[in-house]
Amino acid sequence: MNPKLQPAHLRAAMRGHVERGDIPGIVTLIARGDDIQVDALGTMTVGGEQPMQRDTLFRTASITKPIVAAATMALVDDGKLRLDDDVDRWLPELAHRQVLRDIGSTLDDTVPATRPITVRDVLNASFGFGSVMAMPGTHPIQQPIAAGCLGGDGPPNRMHMPATDEWMRRLGALPLMYQPGERWAYNTASDVQGVLVGRVSGQSLEVFLQARLFGPLGMKDTSFTVPASKLGRLPGCYCFDDEQGRLAVFDSAANPDWSQPPAFASGAGGLVSTVDDYHAFCRMLLDKGRWRGERVLSEAAVAAMTRDQLTPTQRQGGELFFGSHSSWGYGMGVNIAATSPWTVPGRFGWDGGFGTSAWSDPRNEFIGILLTQRMMDSPEPPAVFTDFWMNAYRSLET
Repeated sequence: MNPKLQPAHLRAAMRGHVERGDIPGIVTLIARGDDIQVDALGTMTVGGEQPMQRDTLFRTASITKPIVAAATMALVDDGKLRLDDDVDRWLPELAHRQVLRDIGSTLDDTVPATRPITVRDVLNASFGFGSVMAMPGTHPIQQPIAAGCLGGDGPPNRMHMPATDEWMRRLGALPLMYQPGERWAYNTASDVQGVLVGRVSGQSLEVFLQARLFGPLGMKDTSFTVPASKLGRLPGCYCFDDEQGRLAVFDSAANPDWSQPPAFASGAGGLVSTVDDYHAFCRMLLDKGRWRGERVLSEAAVAAMTRDQLTPTQRQGGELFFGSHSSWGYGMGVNIAATSPWTVPGRFGWDGGFGTSAWSDPRNEFIGILLTQRMMDSPEPPAVFTDFWMNAYRSLET
C-alpha cells in the first residue's frame, strides 16, 4: 500500500499565491489510489467574498484536448475510424491540399501535398496546420488565421467563432503550413478532432462526449455551456494588465460568455469542468481505460494516447512547448526525460491557458490537478504551475 500523501507544503505554497494577490482563487487535487486530497482557497472574483469551493466550475482551456482525443479514440474502438484512414471522407475541406513552400511564403506560393491527411495525423497534431508561434504580422498566413478565428494570435473569443461547417470552410480555404505528417503544430488539430467526432458519429460533439465519456465517468458538471442553475459556481476569469499593473477581467462572473452555447464547440479549449469531474477522466486513463470496474476505452486506445507519438523530426519547432523533457501523444503531452522531480518519464497530461494543469503519472500512480482563473501570461509555465508541481511531488515523500 502506498504511504499517505503529505500535502502541507502544497497547501502553504498555494495559499501564498492567493494571499499575495497573484490569483484570486485556486482549487487543487492530488491523488494516489483512494487517497484524494482537495483544497479550495481564495475567492471566486477579485475583491469578492464568495469563497472557492470544491465544486467550482473552471474554464479548462487546453486540458480540453485530452478529452476530445479520447472521444476520437472511442470511435477507433468502435471500428468507425482507423488510424491510417484518410480523413477526406468526413472532412472534404481537407482533401487535395496545397502546402506553403515555407512558413514565410505568401499564400499563393505553394506545392501540392505529398499525401492525404490521416486520422493519425490529426490525433498527433501533425496534419500540417496550427498556431504560428511568432509575433503577429511576422508571416503572411497569420492574418487570415486571425481573421478567420482559426486560432493563433491571442486568447480565443468563443463568441466570435463561426459555426462548425463555416469554420471548416475557412480552414480548408488556406494552404497547410507543413506537409501532412511532417511536423507537430499546436492547437488546431484538436478543433479538427472535435469536428471529426461529430461528423463520424452523426451527433454534436457535446452529445457524443456525454454519451461516451461524461455519462459513464459521472462527469455531471462538464460541458461547453454553463446552465443558469450553475452560473453561481463559475468564477471570473482574469488576465494581467501590464499597463494597470493588476488583474483585469477577461470573462466576467456576472455575464460570462460560457452562459451561452457556442456556435463552435472547441475541442482545443472549450469545456468547463470541476476538479472532481476532471479527476474521474484522469483516473480512467491511469487505470488503462477502466472506471470503477467498467470499461470506458480500450487499453490499447489509452496506451496509444499516452505514449510518445512523434519522431524527433516532427517535434522540431515545438521546443517552446516541449522543452527537452516532453513530446506528444494523442491530445496531450508525454514526458520523455526527467529534467525536474515532476517530469517523470511516462507522465502524461497538459496545461491550459486559462490557468489549468492536469497530469497523471503511472510510475507513481499519481494524479495532480491545478485549477485557477488567471490566464497564463506567456507560453512559459507561470510560477503557480511550478510551485504546484514541485510541492505536489513533495507530497509523495515519506
